[in-house]
Amino acid sequence: MSVELFGCTPGARNGLLDVPGLGLGHAICDEGQGDSGVTVVVAPEGAVASVDVRGGGPGTRETDLLSPENTVGAIHAVALCGGSAFGLDAIAGVMSELESQGIGFPVLGELAPELKIPIVPGAVIFDLLLGQWESRPTQATGVEAARCALETYRAGNEDTTAVHQQGNVGAGLGAAAGALKGGFGQASAVFPEGAPLAGYTVSAAVVVNPQGTVFNPATGMLWGAEAELGEEFGNLKDVTVSTDNVEKMAAMNVLGTKILPEMVGFSELNTTIGVVATDAPISKAQAKRLAMSSHDGLSRAIRPAHMPMDGDTLFALSTAQQQKGPSDKAMSVDPIGMSMLSATGANCVERAIVHAVLNATTAYETPSWKEAAGYDRS
Repeated sequence: MSVELFGCTPGARNGLLDVPGLGLGHAICDEGQGDSGVTVVVAPEGAVASVDVRGGGPGTRETDLLSPENTVGAIHAVALCGGSAFGLDAIAGVMSELESQGIGFPVLGELAPELKIPIVPGAVIFDLLLGQWESRPTQATGVEAARCALETYRAGNEDTTAVHQQGNVGAGLGAAAGALKGGFGQASAVFPEGAPLAGYTVSAAVVVNPQGTVFNPATGMLWGAEAELGEEFGNLKDVTVSTDNVEKMAAMNVLGTKILPEMVGFSELNTTIGVVATDAPISKAQAKRLAMSSHDGLSRAIRPAHMPMDGDTLFALSTAQQQKGPSDKAMSVDPIGMSMLSATGANCVERAIVHAVLNATTAYETPSWKEAAGYDRS
């Protein structure tokens, strides 16, 4: 089942932080007792970034400034939030914590280097129907997630709990993947020695909460299973979902999606959001292309994707320090390298979605794929 992808292999953690210069943190609202959460990716030294929004019902903040023609050249964090539009409040908490730590854009330069504004774009998922409607992220949730993310950043190569968490964590706590439980997932890929882009890494972190289904209703198998690198999905390739379970899964709503006849007319009930990162040097325009291409992985692992009731949004960023050439012009990967990054970004997103679903556990009366398919990963 393993797919040969330019000879790439998963990174040491097979996660977002295989790309250096980042931190990752999660928090749950209501002092950790709530039904929704926030996931924060920090880049304290700044990261070139852009975004691509494909869903018809997005909930976002500070995405316009990431357009290649606009002025801001670097961001300091990305916030992925539950709580629908209410959850956007959490981003102010992320900004507050970063400012308190002296992280941000020095708006007055050398005149007042201590005056900084953290650049923190973000996006939300609609998860208000799982758990209590009033349980949603606040600024305090954003502060906690940002603190956790900064802790993992400062820990460097040390492994902390947040580095490896997947499934029902952070913004993935209240996520539902079609009729099944969704969650948060990660994946990475490292280019091999002797190949173009040798040593560079691409990674993805995704909150999976789509209208579409993550499994084939004819077989019960996850759509993204074929994207596996190495043996990262365990014994999934040997699994056959029983006919009885396939029939039960396909009968959930409309072929395993969230679509019900009585839901027609609702506009913002879903969304898959995430971050694709690399340490390869890319321009802001190339970050836009990476975000765009990475949506291919989303559409392979979730079918249908980018629907009018989704808010699918992917951020792309690079932590590379831009190298200077003889003309003092910022250097970036060439078109062939960009093609390889784009394909690998899509693969990482696809695999991260599978990891989110495999690690999700039944909650809020919404069954996990493992429970519905009768799959025992042990």
